[in-house]
Amino acid sequence: MKQKAFSAFPDQGLQFLHSLKRNNNRDWFHSHKSIYEQYVKQPMTELIAALAQEFQKFAPEMLASPKVSAYRIYRDTRFSKDKSPYKTHVAVVFPRSGLGKHEGAGLYLHISTQELLIGGGLYMPLPEDLNAVRNHIVDHPDRFFAILEHDRFRKIFGSLGGDRLQRVPQGFPVDHVAADYLKYKQFLAARNFPPRVATTPRFYKLVLETFQAILPLVRFLNDPILRTRRLKKRQEAFLNLGADV
Repeated sequence: MKQKAFSAFPDQGLQFLHSLKRNNNRDWFHSHKSIYEQYVKQPMTELIAALAQEFQKFAPEMLASPKVSAYRIYRDTRFSKDKSPYKTHVAVVFPRSGLGKHEGAGLYLHISTQELLIGGGLYMPLPEDLNAVRNHIVDHPDRFFAILEHDRFRKIFGSLGGDRLQRVPQGFPVDHVAADYLKYKQFLAARNFPPRVATTPRFYKLVLETFQAILPLVRFLNDPILRTRRLKKRQEAFLNLGADV
């Protein structure tokens, strides 16, 4: 059955986020939960379903389902000084199959009262994954630069973003052609719009063109991470086999 076309995030959903920001408490949320369910949660579920079909055409390795992609509206306040119980934005993520929701490079968007953000990349890599990505850049600088210098990437994102070190990390060549990128601890690219854009017919087209533009970078970053995972599994299987002898 063909998924109906996604139109836009509803005005009522954006209005709900504004109201939630002013009334971030459980009593208010529970009395307005039906609005949240209809105009925030359901539209994002429909967006995920629409993108799941689109990914079959250009990114079949990316996962899109409510269980995997959707973030809960409830904040984890256990270790935060801010005890506000609810997030005032709605977000979805699309990870690579074979990797966890917060592992590897993925696609991401959120709608808040301040912005619409669409992008992706590698946000908080495990140390071994970051090391693998840096080695991948060292071994394949031409491929890496071809992605970052592609006309579409430059037009949509401008340049690569993310936190970085002051110096090239120990063990990597300081005179490498991509030395500046070896300093990166994150590899991110995104574009920002006023939140109202999410409620217009432009929204879905912007999401698709942004995800298509960042996909080569996501794939480049995930290649070494997936190899590291496969190698680790083979090593574990070998050790388990030896233990059984």
